[in-house]
Amino acid sequence: MPELPEVETTLRGIAPYVLGQQIEKIHIHRTKLRWEISPELGELYNVRILGLQRRAKYLIMQTEQGYIIGHLGMSGSLRVVDADDSAQSAVRDKHDHVEFIFRNGKILRYNDPRRFGAWLWTETLDGFPLFAKLGPEPLSEQFNADYFWQKSRNKQTPIKSFLMNNAVVVGVGNIYANETLFLCGIHPLTPTKHLSEAQCLQLVERIKQVLQAAIRQGGTSLKDFIQPDGRPGYFAQQLYVYGKGGEPCPTCGTKIESAVIGQRNSFFCPQCQPPV
Repeated sequence: MPELPEVETTLRGIAPYVLGQQIEKIHIHRTKLRWEISPELGELYNVRILGLQRRAKYLIMQTEQGYIIGHLGMSGSLRVVDADDSAQSAVRDKHDHVEFIFRNGKILRYNDPRRFGAWLWTETLDGFPLFAKLGPEPLSEQFNADYFWQKSRNKQTPIKSFLMNNAVVVGVGNIYANETLFLCGIHPLTPTKHLSEAQCLQLVERIKQVLQAAIRQGGTSLKDFIQPDGRPGYFAQQLYVYGKGGEPCPTCGTKIESAVIGQRNSFFCPQCQPPV
């Protein structure tokens, strides 16, 4: 599924076309995705987008009346097309479930073959239930070595699962957790309480580096992820271990192993990431 870098890439991709622009209306072609699409969205007319932001993997559009909150789900993507473009690429696809019609002649289309995304409405972000228990953003100052060290104490949880816990830190999904642990030389099944302070510092620094690198290069090239301009991301070629079970480790040549941890596929080098 699109992870934090893909969502950030999407936000930056649509911003030039929608920020400050007026939504004339929103067409909802399928009322239920992961949850029911908030009916208030179909009743919005002539509202301006005052701001765009991301919280975890949620896209937030601030309008004069409230907030539109979107989640790309497992296979969702957004693309911007011209309303009067007759090209095949501009024709609505059967999986285009939501369309934001803008006064500037642009249409923002949400495509989601697996229908596991979400589009919601709230008048205020204060107390919004989906955000209530989220941890700090990984690229923020609040996510630092001291915070991570304190959070990790007395936790028997495997570090791979701990990194993916949104109550600890948001947006470190499966791909980037695998990559970070490899770069830190930490086995994904290591009990979190066994981490040293130095390892906590290293993990925090590597998480920030890996995510920033992915954002710079447009997100990971998952088969289901498309940037707003129609191009796939170009970070997959630089992945070290994710999805490479059975292949040689890029550092030592040992065969990369895989295991299911917390119901997610995990990839690691048994030589570079020895078990505790």
